[in-house]
Amino acid sequence: MIRKLTDFDMYVAIAGFREAKISDVNKFFRNTLKEISDATAVQFFDAQFIATWQHLYFAALNALTAFANKTNISKNLAVETLLYASAQRQIRKATSMIGITPETSEMAVLIIGKHRKTVDATLKTVQKILSAKHDDGVLEIRPEKTAKIKQFFNISTEEFSAKLKKKGLENEALVDLVIEHVALLAIQR
Repeated sequence: MIRKLTDFDMYVAIAGFREAKISDVNKFFRNTLKEISDATAVQFFDAQFIATWQHLYFAALNALTAFANKTNISKNLAVETLLYASAQRQIRKATSMIGITPETSEMAVLIIGKHRKTVDATLKTVQKILSAKHDDGVLEIRPEKTAKIKQFFNISTEEFSAKLKKKGLENEALVDLVIEHVALLAIQR
């Protein structure tokens, strides 16, 4: 999925991948950075903690806003998106919590760039480098992800119940709560 962020005159691509196999994460990042355009910011996430594409979309919006307002924590836009997606202020903690590891098999990728063609080309390059199956379904909330996401974002039963408007909308309530936790990082600065 590629969308234009009109307020920033930027494009964002969000994609999911299944059956990723990365034995050496540092080597993977070194090789990936050589292959992708400097005109894009690229971040990888463990998809088991991602609450739909909206989670990463709002992390990107918050990161871009932080840079526009000069309230960013990181000097790197990709890292800033990691901080927002994890709702953490410390890069090391965010990386260890939501970043990829050799055990990560379901991965989410976020790409931000000025030009749609560059973002699209970067997404194709990432897909080639990963040699994994493109499957945006890994971004969706599934029963096995719900408990992990609630624990990850410290969402209590009371908070969840207060957000839930009616039965059958549990996933929507969870996404809303995650986005609220992501947005709270800007207030905590």
